[in-house]
Amino acid sequence: MLIFQPWKIILILGVCLFGLLTAAPNAMPHAWRTWLGTNIPIIPHRPVTLGLDLQGGSYVLFEAQVETAVKDRLQGLVDEVRAALRKARITYTGLSAAPDHVSVRVDTAKIEEARTILRALAQPAGASFTGVSASDYDVRINPDGTASLTMTNAGREQIRSSAMSQSVEILRKRIDPDGTKEVTIQPQGSERIIVQVPGENDPAKIIKLGSTAAKLTFHMVDDTVSPQDIEAKRLPPGTKLLQETVGRGVNARTAPIVIKERVVIAGDMLKRAMGSFDSSTQMPIIQFEFNPIGARRFADITKTNVGRRFAAVLDDKVITAPNIRSPILGGSGQIEGDFTIEEANETAVLLNSGALPVALAAVEQRTVGAELGQDSIDAGQYAAAGGLILVAGFMLLQYRLFGLLADIALLMNMILLLGIITAIGATLTLPGIAAFVLTMGMAVDANVLIYERIREEQANGKSVMAAIDSGFSRAMSTIMDANATHVLAGLILLAVGSGPVRGFAVVFVLGVITSFFTSIFVTRLQVVTWLKARRRTALSI
Repeated sequence: MLIFQPWKIILILGVCLFGLLTAAPNAMPHAWRTWLGTNIPIIPHRPVTLGLDLQGGSYVLFEAQVETAVKDRLQGLVDEVRAALRKARITYTGLSAAPDHVSVRVDTAKIEEARTILRALAQPAGASFTGVSASDYDVRINPDGTASLTMTNAGREQIRSSAMSQSVEILRKRIDPDGTKEVTIQPQGSERIIVQVPGENDPAKIIKLGSTAAKLTFHMVDDTVSPQDIEAKRLPPGTKLLQETVGRGVNARTAPIVIKERVVIAGDMLKRAMGSFDSSTQMPIIQFEFNPIGARRFADITKTNVGRRFAAVLDDKVITAPNIRSPILGGSGQIEGDFTIEEANETAVLLNSGALPVALAAVEQRTVGAELGQDSIDAGQYAAAGGLILVAGFMLLQYRLFGLLADIALLMNMILLLGIITAIGATLTLPGIAAFVLTMGMAVDANVLIYERIREEQANGKSVMAAIDSGFSRAMSTIMDANATHVLAGLILLAVGSGPVRGFAVVFVLGVITSFFTSIFVTRLQVVTWLKARRRTALSI
């Protein structure tokens, strides 16, 4: 136990050096960190990221309109049923969607064939509590030909979980497209999403980004409808009346426009979009590029519809409807409109992130001031300094020189824990500071167990070397059991908790691991070095 091989010494010192390097940016002036990031990027140069409760920012709670997604899915099922029955040449009537099912009446002579077709539309939606795979629809056909496709609970849950997971990822792309803001976006309950953006003082910006559906579609314009028919709302089947903006600036006005309801290109075929300026007019535009499928379709449409108008519709608003002057074969284009470059960039971010699968409504918002965050930081610093002084003082008074060695290990534990939190990019919150302070007291638990065991062995008449060796070896099982239970408790908090609880759990688990390393290996290395420096016949413990 008291013999250290060279590679173990190098490993222990290397871990300590890693902690010093990764924690150092937290004590450096801003100019030094900037210089490091520019000249030696391999060395960590960013301080620990502070959470919303420490640096201030905005908090918004969104609620997903899941029932809307269910209705949309049922409406989509109507189209699937219609297409499937027509393909099979089965006569039907009364096809419609209700809040929880789709109903239709089929030809009684083809009930069995219709049953097979309708059941084929149902898809697996996870396993039930019995372990049997459940379907998203329950299909029933009566002898009189009336059929119903009722959405099951498994189907609803599939739509809900899919909509929530997609919404979280889309919100993340919109609010933090570069991944540098350290935002917190996580579900709360079954239909709510928490968004916390440190440093953002205007929650209205977050609400706007989160509540905009950003559903982009491209349609052909029907210019054959006369103004009189538009005014009387006599529209041809398969068309829709919208409004477009004509002119720019103070001369801008809205005018009615009739578009084909059929979507010729969907927004999910978009590869990328970006705000820019038109080279000839110097007006803000949105440049876009389609993926290969969208590019081929865009080329076909522009080749076959030269001279006709082509409308880009964003959330049921026509943002541009230019004439197709010539075929566009490159799969890219631009959207012109009456918007500023900021609006163009914001719209491009929305388009790049994709359309939200469900509408999100802000049900709660608040702003945490920077002053309150600084008060929390100051209180946390005072608590950490006070805890460190009290623990260090107790160890010195109780164990003298060995207490000093434990204090050095304790300080190394704090540095290593801070360094790991900084290196992995974890966000430090007020509960995280509480876990940080708690770790200080836990960090010396192992040293107390070891030192008390050494005292007992020395009282039993063992030599200095034998007492120290027995102290470390016999206390190890107790230390391992205690740390294992601590880590298990922390992992449970991490798995079932959310928000502040998870922040506490992350720092707590990391603190248990670093305290085990420093209390056992760093302390033992110091004791072995002290013993080798001079032959000891008595212990000051």
